Amino acid sequence: MPSTKALVRPVSPRLAEGLVTHIERAPVDHALAHEQWGRYTAALRENGWETVEVAAADDHPDGVFVEDTVVVFRNVALMARPGAESRRGETPAVEEALVGLGCSVNRIREPGTLDGGDVLKTGDTVYVGRGGRTNAEGVRQLRAAFEQLGARVVAVPVSKVLHLKSAVTALPDGTVVGYPPLVDEPSLFGRFLPVPEEAGAHVVLLGGGRLLMAASAPKSAELFSELGFEPVVVDISEYEKLEGCVTCLSVRVRDLHT
Repeated sequence: MPSTKALVRPVSPRLAEGLVTHIERAPVDHALAHEQWGRYTAALRENGWETVEVAAADDHPDGVFVEDTVVVFRNVALMARPGAESRRGETPAVEEALVGLGCSVNRIREPGTLDGGDVLKTGDTVYVGRGGRTNAEGVRQLRAAFEQLGARVVAVPVSKVLHLKSAVTALPDGTVVGYPPLVDEPSLFGRFLPVPEEAGAHVVLLGGGRLLMAASAPKSAELFSELGFEPVVVDISEYEKLEGCVTCLSVRVRDLHT
């Protein structure tokens, strides 16, 4: 039967040392971050997702942002080669977990770099951001891996934020949502809906019209409610201090057959 699983990774005790690129560094409350991670993972479970914990990566401050390590399309897991060299040790345990779930594995190879946060999937369309963490060779290798599986790969520029999914995500009907000041080329997306807050650009599709999103975007939550969706709100303030968002904290693996 089909299953929906979400890979998550425990918070490193070194979280406060995580990389920041486009924002000023701010103090991180580790105890609060741990509580917020617990509420985030609980929200996934409460909405029908089985959480699978990847082995902790205590020496990697950014390890909790597990989405950056892989892109899953159909049953193929394309292991990333993070653009930040300090993050490359995060991938082996994630690969091990995905193999355990029955995924086939491919890899981005040198000199390609790719962060999973630069990849937005909606239906058979795969948008990949070409920016600070993902290079042209990484885009080429992703295209080669996924086009043969039926994907339509669209490369888009990313210059104003860390990752593509820091700027845009997509609603269940395929509409791309984004905060306009952070989106390089809205016209590259088939349907684009501007949202009033930066964090409003970040939604995780939980199924049944439910959208996991951050508490820091109440106006966007109201907008989505008016459009007939059901926001499921979590506070991730400590991760937002590290350029994190709701998508970063899990890898959603849909429709695996067990």
